Amino acid sequence: MKNLIILIPAYNEEKTIKNVIKSIPKNFAGIEKTSIVVVNDGSTDNTEKFASEEGAIVVSHRKNKQLGKTFRTGLNKALELKADIMVTIDADGQFNTNEIEKLIKPILENKADFVTGSRFIDNKYLPKNMPWIKKWGNHRIANIISFATGKKFKDITCGFRAYSKEAMLRLNLFGTFTYTQETFLDLAYKDLDILEIPVSVEYFEGRKSKVASSIVKYGINSANIIFRAIKDYRPLKFFGLIGILFFSTGILFDLFVFIHYLNTSMFSPYKIFGLIGLSLNTIGIFIFFVGMLADLIDKVRLTQEKVLYLENKKHYYNE
Repeated sequence: MKNLIILIPAYNEEKTIKNVIKSIPKNFAGIEKTSIVVVNDGSTDNTEKFASEEGAIVVSHRKNKQLGKTFRTGLNKALELKADIMVTIDADGQFNTNEIEKLIKPILENKADFVTGSRFIDNKYLPKNMPWIKKWGNHRIANIISFATGKKFKDITCGFRAYSKEAMLRLNLFGTFTYTQETFLDLAYKDLDILEIPVSVEYFEGRKSKVASSIVKYGINSANIIFRAIKDYRPLKFFGLIGILFFSTGILFDLFVFIHYLNTSMFSPYKIFGLIGLSLNTIGIFIFFVGMLADLIDKVRLTQEKVLYLENKKHYYNE
C-alpha cells in the first residue's frame, strides 16, 4: 500500500481551488493514504485560506516565485511526507481529477517511473478551444525535446503528471519559470522509464494561462531552459557540434584559397579568405576543447548528483 501526494501549484486561484480539491477522489486502488498539498505561490487573494478550509496541506511563498520554484517546493514537501507517488495537477480545473487513477496505475504496476498526461497522443483527446499558436508551440517543443533525448514524446508541457518515489528522489531541477520541459530532460537523461497516456483537458474561454500569458515570453523562457539543459547534460555533443560547424566553415575558406594558389601560384587577392579560414579553424578547435572540459565538469556534476540522490534516499528511509 502506497502513500500518495496530490500536488497543486496555485497562484491567485480562489475561484477554482475549492472545487478542484473537492473533486479529487478520496480513495484509489493500491493507495493507503492520500494527502493534498497546495503550494501557494505568493497569491494575493484567498487561495491559501480556501485551500486550508478544504483540508489541504498548504505551503506558501511570501511572494510569487514562478512555477519552477513552486514545483520544487512541492516536491520537497512530498518527500518530507514520505510520498511513494506524487501527482501534479493544475489549480484551474482544466483536468479531470478522476483520471488520476490511470496516471498512478503504471507506477503501481512498476511499468514506469514518470507518467505524464498527453493531450496529443490520441486524437479522441485533442483539446477543444486550444489556441492554434499553443498547439504549434507545444509540437515544436516536443520535437526539440525528442531530438535532444533520442526518445519520442508528443506532449512536453502538460502539468497533469505522476512521479514514482525513484523519480522524485532523482529529480534535480534549476529552472524558475517552469519545470515541465526540464523534468523530461532530467529524467530522460537519467534513463528513467517515461510513459505518456492520453488525458482530457478543458480550455475555458477567456481564461489566460499564468505561465503562457505571453507566447513570446513563454517561448523565450522555454528555449532558455531547453538550451541550458542540453548544454549541461550533453556538453561534448553541444560544444562539439558548434566547434565542427566553425571548423568546417573554415575548411571551405581554406580550400578555396588553396585551389586558387594551385591555379595561380598566388594567394592574392584572397589572402583575407585564408585568414578568415584560419580564424574559424582556431575558433572551432577552441570550442571543441571547451566541450571536452565541460564534459569533464559534467562527470563531476553526475557524481555530485549521485551523492545527492543517495543522501536523499538515506534521508527518506531513515527519518
